[in-house]
Formats: sequence, C-alpha cells, structure tokens
Amino acid sequence: MRVPDLQASIAFYSKLFGTQPAKLRDGYANFAIAEPPLKLVLVQGAPGEDTRMDHLGIEVESSEAVHAATTRLANQGLATDVENDTTCCYTLQDKVWVHGPVQEPWEVYVVKADAGTLTKQQGSTCCTSPAPVDTDGNEPVGASGCC
Repeated sequence: MRVPDLQASIAFYSKLFGTQPAKLRDGYANFAIAEPPLKLVLVQGAPGEDTRMDHLGIEVESSEAVHAATTRLANQGLATDVENDTTCCYTLQDKVWVHGPVQEPWEVYVVKADAGTLTKQQGSTCCTSPAPVDTDGNEPVGASGCC
C-alpha cells in the first residue's frame, strides 16, 4: 500500500497488529503477521499523494507452487504474466500476475532471497505491476505499485 506518511502508518499498523515491521528500509516497511497470516507492505508515496492499494499478493512456499499456480490460473482462462528471478521489494522472487474483475492486480509469489533494492530489475513488472486492460480489453489503464 502506498501511503503519504510512512512513519504514521508504521505507528498505526504496529498498534493494530501488536508488532513492529519485520523489515524496515528507506521508504519501506514490511509487516509479516503470523496469526492470522497476513503480509502488509507500506511504501512511502510522493508528498501529497493519497493512500492507494498497489496490488494484492499470495505468498507461497516454493517456486514449484508458483509454477503450479501459473498452470492452474491459465487453465482457468486467466491471462498470466510470469516473472522468474525478479528483484523487487528487497527480495528475489518468482511470481505470476493476474487481474481480478475490476482489474485489481494479484500476484502469487515466493521469496527466494533477500536483495538490496526496492525497485524492480530491468524487464520486471514489479513496482509497475502488469498494466491491466480496460473493460473492453483494449488499452492499458495504468500501472500499479510494488509489493
């Protein structure tokens, strides 16, 4: 979630979840809640930018689980966009993207290793997740943010 005041958001979510972020970087906080399972990532937005949901994600345990999700989603007729060994959100990941009925971006992903950068690597759609198409299937209607 892109937020206008990262420190205020960290303070709020720390109180709400009863824990501090699992990972803090410049302009970035990652909450990893064990019970109930939840991961919330906050990214500092531009000054004056409203809070907005970038995308939703389902973290799985392995690259094999990402590949199985890719096959299952494609077999269900969903358009998929696969990224393997992509660096994003301070991690190396394998992932697959799909879009929901109102073009909300979803990723199924596995974290393979820590990385030193928030921003995407060349060719990755992370941090500008795959642009959804409009309801007529014509043109991209914008990009989303990163984990």
